[in-house]
Amino acid sequence: MKLKNLHSDKYTGTFIITGTAPAYINTLRRLVVSKVPAMAIEDVKFVENGSALYDEMVAHRMGFVPFHTDLKSYFVKEKCKCKGAGCARCQVAMTVNKTGPCIVYAENIKCKDPKITPVYPKMPVVKLFEGQTLKAEMTACLGCGKDHAKFSPGAIFFQGHPVFKIQEAKNAKACVDICPKKILKLDGKKLKVTDEAKCDLCQACRDACPDAIRVEGSEEDFIVNVESWGQLTVKQMLATAIEVFESELDELDAEIKDAKAEK
Repeated sequence: MKLKNLHSDKYTGTFIITGTAPAYINTLRRLVVSKVPAMAIEDVKFVENGSALYDEMVAHRMGFVPFHTDLKSYFVKEKCKCKGAGCARCQVAMTVNKTGPCIVYAENIKCKDPKITPVYPKMPVVKLFEGQTLKAEMTACLGCGKDHAKFSPGAIFFQGHPVFKIQEAKNAKACVDICPKKILKLDGKKLKVTDEAKCDLCQACRDACPDAIRVEGSEEDFIVNVESWGQLTVKQMLATAIEVFESELDELDAEIKDAKAEK
């Protein structure tokens, strides 16, 4: 298996992965979305909520505020030494205290750990009018997307790398005109593809001139797109997903060995 970087920055990336199978790529996708941990508010204790929204609505909004996540300093509760009881290694305290008139933003949520800050400081939580106060104490922890969407660190999707089969045809220009990605051109009478990686397999070209072109997704080579919500970088998301995969394979191997030993 080989990986080629088409484009990547801190929070987005597009890669070509060759020499693998759909099952492996889909496993990587599922791990990123559901088993790579991220920090989010889990519990909210309201001291005073004078806003127009119910406690549950405000707590729900707080829960979906994405925070920069430090995977080296914190552990998922199930894997923490406290065994899920809650300690400084798996959770962190936060507070908010604002009186209107104002809009309470994510940046108004103060965390005891200065490294845990909102990804989008101006993300609005609730609007307070004159004399209204929002005062609450929150607890944030690491969690995984399989437990709640608020813990999911981003999105990942893939497609088979486009494989083109081109033949000479009188109506080839129709393919060039209809392609939404503008990656087809005529070189004399020959139809050519300028950038295969930009093709999204929409099949518009095939529908316009089926006698000139065929395109389908490869079952061995894939274009993978990754987008982070900001809690983790793309590199952290992929590296952690691979670590989780290796850990689960080790656990499966141990269970198989135990099962054989019992027989």
